[in-house]
Amino acid sequence: MMKKYISLLMMALVCSFGFTGCDPETDEEPGGTNVEKMAGLWDVQVDVVDESGNIVYEDPYGLGTIQVMTYNTADNVNNVMWLDDMQNFWAFKMKVDVNYDARTFSCNEKDYDAAGTGKGIVTNGKVLEGQAVNLHGLPNDSIVFDIKFNDDDYGFIYRISGQRYTGFYE
Repeated sequence: MMKKYISLLMMALVCSFGFTGCDPETDEEPGGTNVEKMAGLWDVQVDVVDESGNIVYEDPYGLGTIQVMTYNTADNVNNVMWLDDMQNFWAFKMKVDVNYDARTFSCNEKDYDAAGTGKGIVTNGKVLEGQAVNLHGLPNDSIVFDIKFNDDDYGFIYRISGQRYTGFYE
């Protein structure tokens, strides 16, 4: 009988350690990242523009709508973010400089991939809150930027523009 009580006491002791041993002790408050309003998945189109920003060729490679992502760096600062086409267009993934208050981004010539196969320049990058209209006629955020690659045989300036991914077929 005594063995039964000792077993129950030991079981209760083990369970109590299980409930208290994993309590996180942190002062961190849950929330977004430092580029939260500029980060996201975007449905975009790629066009070719001239030096003045006029569209010369719409969808020159017949890609239709593709997706790009913007997201925070590991440093989680508000002046740099990743710009990533997820290998849907030129296979670029690069850090861009951000002016978070103005919701703009750009970068001087930088490697656009880890292998260092080419360099890209991003200009005129903007995230415009509520300036697009989704499938249901509701306001949605939009993105636009120009990008040029040093290994592009045509020397094109590409305008990538679209709106935040909503989960609905646009």
